[in-house]
Amino acid sequence: MRESTGLYPRVRTDGAGSGVVSHAGAVLLVDTVRAAGLDRALSAALEPWRKPTAIHDPSKILLDVAVSLALGGDCLADVAVLRATPEVFGQVASDPTISRLISSLAGDADRAVAAIDAARAAARRMVWRRAGAAAPDHDADHRRPLVVDVDATLVTAHSEKEAAGPTFKRGYGHHPLTAFVDHGQDGTGEPVGMLLRRGNAGSNTAADHIALIRSALRQLPADNQAGHRSGRSVLSGGA
Repeated sequence: MRESTGLYPRVRTDGAGSGVVSHAGAVLLVDTVRAAGLDRALSAALEPWRKPTAIHDPSKILLDVAVSLALGGDCLADVAVLRATPEVFGQVASDPTISRLISSLAGDADRAVAAIDAARAAARRMVWRRAGAAAPDHDADHRRPLVVDVDATLVTAHSEKEAAGPTFKRGYGHHPLTAFVDHGQDGTGEPVGMLLRRGNAGSNTAADHIALIRSALRQLPADNQAGHRSGRSVLSGGA
């Protein structure tokens, strides 16, 4: 059974064994998006890119693409997996509609990325606040700082891809620079920033590190952005 509220249906499950659908585990992702307020924050942030007569919310389109990636997709067309189950994922935009939105966002990339980053930061702020003592910044100080780990990594490309190139390890692909908040020994890392780079980008390029660290720090709740420098630590290492 489901109730249509928000960007996605609210799905209720039972043990009757009827109405079985594929990829039902993705409901957990959708519920996380809703609980974090990411759907509302992203919808407001991307309002300038919504056409007056548009049926699909730009935020829903991007969230559908993200969910499809989590389900194993590797291209925009893989949102077809979600489109096949409207009972779980609601109305999913067509491939041409998705492509038009991506092109529109790419036409003003800096502004679009800033809007998306603002929505991500708002959702993270809500999640960390709700996490209480389990939040990575809980009681952070100079003895137990909030750690942001910055590192480059190599991603192999097996064919010609945009921005792919030879890497310093004699491979071929991309060389993104990533930033993760350390959750300590009992958790995994939380991505707060990524700089997409060509395969031949350097491992320790200062300008790239500065740009990424600034972006990553903007993702942290306000208490960790300024006035609490003794409670933060940035670790950096090349690929």
